[in-house]
Amino acid sequence: MCRVIAIANQKGGVGKTTTSVNLGIGLARAGKKVLLVEADAQGSMAVSLGIREPDELDATLVNIMEKVINDEDIEPGEGIIHHEEGVGFIPANIELAGLETALVNVMSREMVLRQFINNIRVDYDFILIDCMPSLGMITINALVAADSVLIPVEAAYLPVKGLQQLIKTIGRVHRKLNPMLSIMGILFTKVGRRTNFARDIAEQIREAYGNQVHIFDNCIPLSVRAAETSAEGKSIYLRAPKGIN
Repeated sequence: MCRVIAIANQKGGVGKTTTSVNLGIGLARAGKKVLLVEADAQGSMAVSLGIREPDELDATLVNIMEKVINDEDIEPGEGIIHHEEGVGFIPANIELAGLETALVNVMSREMVLRQFINNIRVDYDFILIDCMPSLGMITINALVAADSVLIPVEAAYLPVKGLQQLIKTIGRVHRKLNPMLSIMGILFTKVGRRTNFARDIAEQIREAYGNQVHIFDNCIPLSVRAAETSAEGKSIYLRAPKGIN
């Protein structure tokens, strides 16, 4: 059975795309059939997977969602690019920002992405949705389409401040639009293991949210190698097969 996971946090720069790409490729390396969906107008996932100019792409998530809105047929495999490391992905670009504005006037606007995802679930073991750094309509679409939410959180003060708002938004989507939605957990990213500050922030989050949200023991350390993978269009498995510690 396919599992749809939204990787979400309205704060930018916390590692959502890096988490999405490397988790997806890791699952593919474990023999799973994986689709990555980029729900972010910045096109960072496309760049991380080797697309140098995402704004020049002819087929993106925008085209798919527009076809859903207009009740047009979507061909099997349409818009999906296959990466050399075993995952398929649907890229996005700046046009997605325009679609978010246009969705305001669309009937059942929160359900557009779910309609598409539900039609392709049978083809995959995992579908990972990389959300944009906002709680706008595209992110709401991703939460409505998902079974669970993975929340990457940088171990720093400002990224943590918005965590309560995100958890409240997920709760509202669960109550009103997607009763199957749950929070998979909080994943600490960019953790400087040698600093007391990072440890203090992590402890504060555990004290504040540990009783209601699972917090993963494993974390993503602060690493130049992890950042370099995005520029090379490769996963951490190829760039640093021995790890990034």
